[in-house]
Amino acid sequence: MNAQGAARWALLGIAATMLAACQSNSGVPKYTESQRDKAAAANLQLGLRYLEQGNLGLAKTKLERAEAEDSHSADVHSALGLLDAKLGKDKEADKEYGTALSLKPRDPDVLNSYAVFLCSHGRAAEGVHNFEEAAANPLYRSPWAAYTNAGVCLRQAHHDVEAAQLFVRALQSNPGYSEAIFQASDLDLQQQKYAAARLRIDFFLTNNAATPDLLLLGWRIAQAQSDATGAAHYAQRLAAEFPNSAQARSLSASQANPG
Repeated sequence: MNAQGAARWALLGIAATMLAACQSNSGVPKYTESQRDKAAAANLQLGLRYLEQGNLGLAKTKLERAEAEDSHSADVHSALGLLDAKLGKDKEADKEYGTALSLKPRDPDVLNSYAVFLCSHGRAAEGVHNFEEAAANPLYRSPWAAYTNAGVCLRQAHHDVEAAQLFVRALQSNPGYSEAIFQASDLDLQQQKYAAARLRIDFFLTNNAATPDLLLLGWRIAQAQSDATGAAHYAQRLAAEFPNSAQARSLSASQANPG
């Protein structure tokens, strides 16, 4: 599997409302129960934002404060699991995810997040099971993302046939999901199924807005087919529609240094 597709997870953020709260001198606010819940939600949201920004120190401060304010929040423990994983504390991360699922069994967002952790640590069978359980939940808002993640997990484990089947399930759930199109077509490119990959990408681009990933992948496939005209078409669209994207820069570098 190429590096571009290897670590792409369609994660959904944990929903939380940002609410201001005053701090007490003790470090842990003294609130009514309702105020504590609001403060925990605010600190959770801030912690997730810092995680996304890569500021792990501030993320740790905010998430630990959220836990002190609401130790029974599955979302807080799931976020702490994500933090611990980023810090390389795998045992602690596993424990936090377990706590989250004990507090909110079969919650699809927690399952999806834990499954990413499992797949990233060589536990593909467990990860795929969790992704599929999340996708099967009728209340889950994005089952196609979980199916796609399960396929990515299986690609990492070199189970390409099963991965392709899950990308099909994702597209059956949402034919307009560009990440599933990318993953299925990237897998076809890897397996030298160039015609199938081109057909899927071109059909998508005819009926949906383009993405820089798909245009660059289309260019790579056309190159593999020795189709200079097709490759030029994808390259022109990428340069015109996404001139400042990382994909456009990557293509420019490839064209400047074709060897």
